Amino acid sequence: MATRERADRPQTERASPIGRRLGYLLKHANLRFSALSTSALAPLGIDGREWAALVSLHDEDPLSQREGARRLGIDRTTMVALVDELESKGLVERRPHPDDRRKNIVALTAKGRETLVRAARAVGKAEQRFFEPLPQADVQRFKNTLRRLVFQEGDDS
Repeated sequence: MATRERADRPQTERASPIGRRLGYLLKHANLRFSALSTSALAPLGIDGREWAALVSLHDEDPLSQREGARRLGIDRTTMVALVDELESKGLVERRPHPDDRRKNIVALTAKGRETLVRAARAVGKAEQRFFEPLPQADVQRFKNTLRRLVFQEGDDS
């Protein structure tokens, strides 16, 4: 059994030239984490995009669809479809903006807030599984480094 390859790990050997390339490593890290989080979110009836939308839309003041799209880094058309899906699941509701009736605001429903809490726990556990092989200090350093690369900002830990 020790020679059997795990299905969730790439078949390329670590020492191979491709196994040392950043793009390859990022892709396969993302695939592994996506598989873990997808599995964790499935019992809640949502996927990773919907989870991200719930996180982005969770705010004291309801957000416009446009602001939600900006936070997620997606176009307005994609956001409309995403909100449609969340609305059909009873997780968000649209209302006319109180100051501009041409805009919709999107707010989490009670079910959406409950799903958000449960999903946060599930994704947290998936993240722990993903980072199992690393000491906590390495995990924090890795996240801080990615944050700096993605957002081009200083270390704010």
